[in-house]
Amino acid sequence: MSKEKFTPFVPDQTDLKEFTLRAVILGLFMTVILGAANAYLGLRAGMTIAATYPAAVIGMAILKLVKGSILEENIARTIGSIGESIAAGAIFTIPAFVISGVWKKFDSFEAYWKSSALMLVGGVLGILFVTVLRKVMVEDPELPFPESIAASEIHKAGQKGGEGAKYLFQAMGVGSLIYLLGVFKFFSASKDFIFGLGKSLNLSIGKLKLAGKELFPSVKVGGKATFAGPAISPAYIGVGYIIGPELAALNFAGGVLAWGLFVPLIIFFTGPNLSTVFPVGAGVEGAEIWYKTAILIWKSIVRPIAVGGMLVGAVYTLYKMRKNLALGMKRAVSDVKKAAKQETSTKRTDKDLNFRVVAIGLFLTLIAMTIIYYVFTHSWNAALTAALVMAVAGFFFAAVSGNLVGLIGSSNNPISGLTLSTLIVAALLMLVVGAKGTAGIAAVLGVAAVVCVSSAVAGEMLQDLKVGHILGGTPWKMQVGDLIGVLIGSLIMYFPLLVLHIGDIKGGGEGFGGKALPAPQAGLMADLTKGIVGGNMAWLLVVVGILMGTAFIMVKVKSPMLVAVGMYLPLETTFAIFIGGMIRWIIDSKIKKKNFNDNQKARVENTGVLLASGLIAGEALTGLVIAALKFFDISIPAIFEHASYLLGLVFLILIGYYLVALPLKKAGDPDEPATQIAE
Repeated sequence: MSKEKFTPFVPDQTDLKEFTLRAVILGLFMTVILGAANAYLGLRAGMTIAATYPAAVIGMAILKLVKGSILEENIARTIGSIGESIAAGAIFTIPAFVISGVWKKFDSFEAYWKSSALMLVGGVLGILFVTVLRKVMVEDPELPFPESIAASEIHKAGQKGGEGAKYLFQAMGVGSLIYLLGVFKFFSASKDFIFGLGKSLNLSIGKLKLAGKELFPSVKVGGKATFAGPAISPAYIGVGYIIGPELAALNFAGGVLAWGLFVPLIIFFTGPNLSTVFPVGAGVEGAEIWYKTAILIWKSIVRPIAVGGMLVGAVYTLYKMRKNLALGMKRAVSDVKKAAKQETSTKRTDKDLNFRVVAIGLFLTLIAMTIIYYVFTHSWNAALTAALVMAVAGFFFAAVSGNLVGLIGSSNNPISGLTLSTLIVAALLMLVVGAKGTAGIAAVLGVAAVVCVSSAVAGEMLQDLKVGHILGGTPWKMQVGDLIGVLIGSLIMYFPLLVLHIGDIKGGGEGFGGKALPAPQAGLMADLTKGIVGGNMAWLLVVVGILMGTAFIMVKVKSPMLVAVGMYLPLETTFAIFIGGMIRWIIDSKIKKKNFNDNQKARVENTGVLLASGLIAGEALTGLVIAALKFFDISIPAIFEHASYLLGLVFLILIGYYLVALPLKKAGDPDEPATQIAE
């Protein structure tokens, strides 16, 4: 902002429809849909996509049909995008209760109310914390809020008409159709290849004997390993397209490291000696023995190494952002002081929720959190400690999260890194107060869940408040809208998680932590908590991962965290994400080759991102429907008994063509002004 007096797009004196029933209902619908889609994507690929842009485009398209105002669009987008934040906080932590063994069953009322309570308390705290800081942060001239400005431009451009929604819904249809064809076995969506590791040999290191016994008897080596082709997944390809070729390649490098080096190497030396794992008559024959052996090694050896790498990656991410973090921390303290002194404004565009209401809400929420922690730990001492940690860390990280969003946008907000810091502190404090075993693990994960949801919601809420500030929205109406969104989202978000978890189990998978739903961040949280509080962790392997991550940093790998996540995910997932990144590389190369100017480049990039987002949403929502069918034991018909993976590759090529040809077609005339995503 400049020193000139700021004037919002809709002036304070203008009386437009804003907090209407249709805007709220539309926002709640998007909260559930976009939140569920992000839950699906996060559990499967370990990533989420920012919901602000899709929510803005969808809300604008639907409300224009009924001649809604731009302020109604603002309310719908605000409520609609909060579901993604709840989902992000939930998928990073809630599955950890199951993966760690704290919750033996996820399909129970106990798991429902505990999950919902953690999400609700975290979400409410995030909104109330940001409400206190809203005015000084959105008016800070040193916070550029890049994604907020982009979202506000979408709404402004929409006032002139546009076709962004058409491309978004079209891509959703394409993503849904291709995913369904794979589910119905028109083609095979994945393929594992078994390859030999050379002839089986007997190695012997000399005939050294001690007391008549050979020190180094012959060791049988060799065997077979497995490699996977890319999954025919519109969602994974869309993710790769959005994150770009460099990050997609790093993610794939982790997969190649795991499945092309670690697993084959371990199988080569130990595979032939693992016959006791799958004894004769166990129903495992031929190539399947080697496949199951590879999966066992990946889960029990490679994944703990990946956990160490993710730990280093998270710490390194925070270290790289140390200047922004320090600035955020400094501003957080300053903002609290300013907020306490700020005068109450009578202007519509400056009115927040009443401070007394906020204070009472915070007090009641903290009491509720203490009671929840007591249910987890059965110890008031541990519960009060956990609540205190959550309150301090929650408020602090909510302020830091808000400042980081103002600096770099919510898409780059290191929520998992902030949560990891809280988790380690909480775990050490649980040891101090004597909370060990399952109760201690539950308390630590409970603190992490609340802080994670709170930080995610705070960042997203502040981003939306900045958009409202630019457009001329009423802050207290947006805050009330998000409180409603958090309530509905918290009560409903458990069900997509449940459907995905149980649906995968009924489909022959393992649920959370398995091949189909690896949930890498939740796995990291579970393993660290078990290791610190429960003393149940393969620390030697984690240390190997830490050293590996440190080596990545020393050779200046851009994102060690992505490499480690790639090791943790199934290879078919990282391979498909890599393909998406390569498609983006083709687009970028075409832009340079054709010498597009800035206007043309913006149109191509905006259209491409919109199409990729649609592919992700289309598969994610359809995937939830398919998981629900499995959940209710409804059989899914197969078109071909032995579906062809080669035919699947044809559809992979078609997706690539779609993501390249259509954006390039939208480049337009060089002299035509650049259009936003909405146009």
